[in-house]
Amino acid sequence: MKYGIIIVAGIAGIILLVFLCRAVFIGLVDKRISVYQNDLVEKHYEEVENMYRQMRGWRHDYKHHIQTMKAHLLMEQYQELDEYLSELDTDLTEVDTILKTGNVRIDAVLNSKLAVAKSKGIQVNAKATVPESLKMKEVDLCVIIGNLLDNAMEACDKMKEGNQFLRVYIEALKGQLYIYVCNSMADDIRKSGEQYLSTKRGSHGFGLMRIDRVVKKYNGYLNRQHEEGVFVTEIMLPLS
Repeated sequence: MKYGIIIVAGIAGIILLVFLCRAVFIGLVDKRISVYQNDLVEKHYEEVENMYRQMRGWRHDYKHHIQTMKAHLLMEQYQELDEYLSELDTDLTEVDTILKTGNVRIDAVLNSKLAVAKSKGIQVNAKATVPESLKMKEVDLCVIIGNLLDNAMEACDKMKEGNQFLRVYIEALKGQLYIYVCNSMADDIRKSGEQYLSTKRGSHGFGLMRIDRVVKKYNGYLNRQHEEGVFVTEIMLPLS
């Protein structure tokens, strides 16, 4: 009887220890995810600030550009004027925004990420419309979009040049914000049951986890699927 009590107490102690370790582990993961989210948002804002700094610089020089073109025109230097216009066109293309969704913060994240994708030689096809006012925190939506596009670009980086593509579609549909991201990928998918796993260690894995948790936070819908050479993520988040 005495040994039976000891055994039961020992088992109870082990169970309690397991629960305590689990609680500590979850707490550490939550803390690390929170730090990662803050770092990710800070990274987005740095990218956006760089892009807008270039735009402000171009606008600041706008009068000078006009004066230079007028001078070429006045002196009938049409060849020089044509060359100058070509240079301006190239410069403006580099800082021009790609999308105007209707939501300034989402515009910032989308445009900065898609500009990076284009600079990598990835073929980009994007269309997005986002309500100005959202039920969800904008920072959460920025984290979802930022992670989706970062993961998509990482997948494209593993493809041969010329075969890389990224398609983005975001729109309000029947009271839901529908997010669709489709990208080219190499055949190195890892899965555990129905769960997709990261092929990289570190922040990439936390990015997938963060997407899952934010979608769950808002009782949304998340679907990931892949076919040969293509990976698709669909997300629906309630708007009201």
